[in-house]
Amino acid sequence: MSTNNTTTTEFHSKKSTYAAIAIVGMMFFIFGFVSWINAILIPYFRIACELTNFQSYLVTFAFYIAYLVMSVPASYVLKRFGFKKGIMYGFFCMATGALLFVPAAFMRTYFIFLMGLFAIGTGLTILQAAANPYITIIGPIESAAKRISIMGICNKFAGIIAPLILAAIILKESDRVVFEQLEAGVYSLAEKELVLDSLIRRVILPYTILSIFLFAVGIFIRYSILPEIDQEKENREVETENGKSHTSIFQFPYLILGALAMFLHVGTQVIAIDTIISYANTMDMDLLEAKRFPSYTLTATICGYILGILLIPKYIKQKRAFQICCILGLLFSLGVVFANTDVSLFGHEANLSIWFLVALGFPNSLIYAGIWPLSIRGLGNFTKIGSSLLVMGLCGNAILPLIYGHFADVFTEKQAYWVLVPCYLYLIFFSVYGHKIKSWSINKRKSI
Repeated sequence: MSTNNTTTTEFHSKKSTYAAIAIVGMMFFIFGFVSWINAILIPYFRIACELTNFQSYLVTFAFYIAYLVMSVPASYVLKRFGFKKGIMYGFFCMATGALLFVPAAFMRTYFIFLMGLFAIGTGLTILQAAANPYITIIGPIESAAKRISIMGICNKFAGIIAPLILAAIILKESDRVVFEQLEAGVYSLAEKELVLDSLIRRVILPYTILSIFLFAVGIFIRYSILPEIDQEKENREVETENGKSHTSIFQFPYLILGALAMFLHVGTQVIAIDTIISYANTMDMDLLEAKRFPSYTLTATICGYILGILLIPKYIKQKRAFQICCILGLLFSLGVVFANTDVSLFGHEANLSIWFLVALGFPNSLIYAGIWPLSIRGLGNFTKIGSSLLVMGLCGNAILPLIYGHFADVFTEKQAYWVLVPCYLYLIFFSVYGHKIKSWSINKRKSI
């Protein structure tokens, strides 16, 4: 009788764990959907709102700067209301941001769009702060890395389909002629205003549906089977020798260097995805054809995740995979700026350089997982604040695309990709040496 009860309990426990993993996987899918949909919004807003390259990349700035500005308030929300209510409020915040697209489209006011994107980013900041602890605690700690990789696949798969779905809704085959006529300036001022108003108002329906969906998901999560995290237990960090002897996170050089590595990595990742449509446009591809390229890059990223799951750590150590990916990132970046041969691939006639940009998705898949453990180790009671610092590093998504956009306006879109090279050089430095630095003093510096 006792054995049967134990078996039944284990069965229900495993069933609950799998259900919880599925719910968190759904959250990561939604994260990816609302994040990578920006890849189609950037060129679309540039046309409909008549923007420069720099102005169009304010989309990513408004969205991702929330990671820097709202990380601390997000932690307060989770502490004040608990994780499940906090997640619900995060989804409500995202739903409100999506709803702001309605008045923004009616008035064709770019600033209101940016406000909506910032609100979505704020909600996402709350959700990211909650989702990572969940995916760590809802299963055995020794398999946490595998669960994180699975979440990454959910995130990037959403990124593959998100631009395609939005493009299918807001773009029409007849738009090819409209875009050509807009560029040629054949419309009168009044006709042009009518055409641009018509274009921008196509986002109203999809973002209204998205708002309703996000609101419903928030309510669902609130009453789901997800466990409520014990905040007090989470706050009882393990005291290490370093954690006891240090008085500030700035006494951990490898953490500070790791936060900078995170800043540069996520920035390069977004550049590889969110700028690729505009780069394809320079090769005489219109928006309807170029919309596929973000999905190609994210498919390469998923291939990297799958390979990592299969090979790490059985055949290759995680740190070695991190180093290889950083080197590949540098080589592919050089390929983007130097390759100048036209090729036909997947039905596209394009310069080879754009396929190097697509290939960047592969090494980018394992760099995040390499930075995090090397930056957060041995922090003791500084672990939480160290984690927050790394999360703030995600604002690189906001800054680096703007830098790229500025150089694209000043020089060319292709030359602007030089911004990737110093980023990967630094990532190589951190993966090989920077993560070993334990003291700012040369005399006291020790390697581990």
